[in-house]
Amino acid sequence: MADLNTRFEQAVADSKQLPERPDNMTLLKLYALFKQASAGDAQEPRPGVTDFVGRAKWDAWQTLAGTSPDQAKQEYIALVESLKE
Repeated sequence: MADLNTRFEQAVADSKQLPERPDNMTLLKLYALFKQASAGDAQEPRPGVTDFVGRAKWDAWQTLAGTSPDQAKQEYIALVESLKE
């Protein structure tokens, strides 16, 4: 478990040092996986229609509802690793 948390923290740090900026859909996936891994299912209400960015982030996070934090961490690590190549 500690190993997974350490690898997740390293992947978070690595995500800020990627060779090139990922596309918006990949950024949303990274955000959603990070939120699911660190906070669990989205509990706050969906942002309003005028908050386009907040709404897109919330929607991406909501698609992962029910995913365990450990599974989200593993997927986050795998995605960051694929982006580093």
